[in-house]
Amino acid sequence: MAIKYKVQEMRNPRDPAAPHKFYAKPVSSGEVTLDELSEDISHASSVNQSDVYALLQSLVREIPKNIARGNIVRLGNLGTFRLGSNSEGSELAEEVSPKNLLRFRLLFNPGKQIKTVLDNLTFEKVA
Repeated sequence: MAIKYKVQEMRNPRDPAAPHKFYAKPVSSGEVTLDELSEDISHASSVNQSDVYALLQSLVREIPKNIARGNIVRLGNLGTFRLGSNSEGSELAEEVSPKNLLRFRLLFNPGKQIKTVLDNLTFEKVA
């Protein structure tokens, strides 16, 4: 099944006077909730939906807890979660402090199985 995309005109945020350009933007075809995922997983295994849901909720709780401890969270073929940041530079190493850290984000690097899927996506333009 092809991923749908639309064409969107956008300006250059660094140069508002520059001519606008057109970009391809993926269009979501819906969403899947944790409840739906747990139901689908339970149908594909011998584990009941409540147990799958509890396991997924535990994962949701444990990932941020481990990120806050400074750990990289490796989830096998699913991928890896780690903390990323932007920081302000200083002239001297001694001047660097936590105040230099400006913004944090959670980075996800997909595992091999997901990368394979991403490498083989097809796309279809929508109006």
